[in-house]
Amino acid sequence: MYQLFVEEHFDAAHYLRKYRGKCENLHGHRFKVVARLQAEEVDEGGLAYDFAQLKRYLREILASYDHTCLNDMSPFTRIEPSCENIAATIYDELKPCLSGSSATLAYVEVWESPTSGVVYSP
Repeated sequence: MYQLFVEEHFDAAHYLRKYRGKCENLHGHRFKVVARLQAEEVDEGGLAYDFAQLKRYLREILASYDHTCLNDMSPFTRIEPSCENIAATIYDELKPCLSGSSATLAYVEVWESPTSGVVYSP
């Protein structure tokens, strides 16, 4: 089994409506996002998946998050823009990009600080 991953980031603000503490106030993060794929084999070129293509997909998704207030964008107008929900949402947006590939999306990791993050895998 091969696992490969790419890492990107975006800067955004958010606040947690149902949280009591400092995170209920508007604040920002540089979110680090790691997308990890897994594949059983490599192609004739020796690749399990093209890093450049995976980065392109992830960058396209994250561009809509960058320099926003996450609370103002769907689905975070309905659900909390927690690290957990951000990871699940990015996973759900990225997964269809990989249809037709022998590689599958294993998980999406979202870090809101250098020491705190979430891994989402359904």
